[in-house]
Amino acid sequence: MRKNFLPYDPKLKALARELRNNSTLSEVLLWMQIKNKAFGVEFHRQVPINNFIVDFYCHELMLAIEIDGNSHEYEDVAVNDIRRQRILENLGVRFLRLSDIAVKRNMNDCLDIIWDKIEELRLNSPFESLSRVARRIGRDGVTRLNSPFEGGGGDVAT
Repeated sequence: MRKNFLPYDPKLKALARELRNNSTLSEVLLWMQIKNKAFGVEFHRQVPINNFIVDFYCHELMLAIEIDGNSHEYEDVAVNDIRRQRILENLGVRFLRLSDIAVKRNMNDCLDIIWDKIEELRLNSPFESLSRVARRIGRDGVTRLNSPFEGGGGDVAT
C-alpha cells in the first residue's frame, strides 16, 4: 500500500530522536502495544510533520496518535494543540487523542479506540477496494467481514 509522506522541518529530526530516547511512561506503554504492526499497520514514534512532532504516526493511514498529559489541561496549551492539529489536518493528517491517565489506567479501552479508528480509516481509504469484501481479524480474535454493499457485515467467531 502506498505511503503518504508529508513535509517536515529537517531541524526537528534531532529533537524527535531526543524525544524517542526520553519517552514518557504512557508513550512507552502504548508503544509496547502498537509496535511491530500489532494492528496490521506500522506506527512510528515522535514523527516530524511540517513544523511539529507527533507522538505516534502511521503513514499508511495518515493517522497521528497524541497522548495528552496534565499540561494539556491548561488553556494556552489546549489552544496551541487545537491550532497545531488544524494545521496538520489541513495536510490530511487524522488525529486520535488519548489522555495520559487513560493509557496508564485503561489500556484495553485505549487499544479498542485505536483499533476502531484504524478500521474506520481502512474502510474509508481510497486504496481499499470497494469491489470485494474486506476480511480482517480483530484484536479480540473475531473475524470481521465488512462489505460496503451490505452495510458493514458482522462478526464471525473463528
